[in-house]
Amino acid sequence: MDEQKRKRALELLAREYKDARPALHFKSAYELLVAVILSAQCTDERVNKVTAELFKEYDTPAKMCALSQEQLEQKIFSCGFYRNKAAHILSASQDILEKFGGEVPEAFEALCSLAGVGRKTANVVSAVWFHKDAIAVDTHVFRVSNRLGLAHANTPEKTERALMEAIPREQWSEAHHWLIWHGRRVCHSQKPDCAHCVLAECCDHFGADKPAP
Repeated sequence: MDEQKRKRALELLAREYKDARPALHFKSAYELLVAVILSAQCTDERVNKVTAELFKEYDTPAKMCALSQEQLEQKIFSCGFYRNKAAHILSASQDILEKFGGEVPEAFEALCSLAGVGRKTANVVSAVWFHKDAIAVDTHVFRVSNRLGLAHANTPEKTERALMEAIPREQWSEAHHWLIWHGRRVCHSQKPDCAHCVLAECCDHFGADKPAP
């Protein structure tokens, strides 16, 4: 994507999704961390339903660790991959208590040391809770950014690096939400709605030989 198209794409995304916010519900860094772990290969809507009940009683690492793995599995069963997610949540909660004084760590490397926390989850927590400049690459961000041409990468980590170069640092956190919402509303996985896409004029996937809608 050339410089003119890149700037135009970001301008259009900023205008179209100026009010974009995280879809997950949370009241603390810990709740956000747990919700993002649960969101892997699961819809935010489903996660919000599960955490609405879970966080009524288990909204801190100490309270969460009072649950056995089997008990937590039963509570998060509908989020899918519940065994791994339960194990990760309990292990991360224990580490937060023992290594970080009961508080979710702010340092990126410390976040990544927690079970179930990769770069995407750490970037979400960094950007959303700690208000740092970060780009979290989930399936929507990966798909949309590579279709548009903001990135040309075959892995989330390479896509993250490409986006960090293509997007001004002060827009990283916002752009993450713009790309997610565009992926949810328009640039769907199986059948992107190119006919109603405001980004068609500067999108590599749409193609320069097709007239913009």
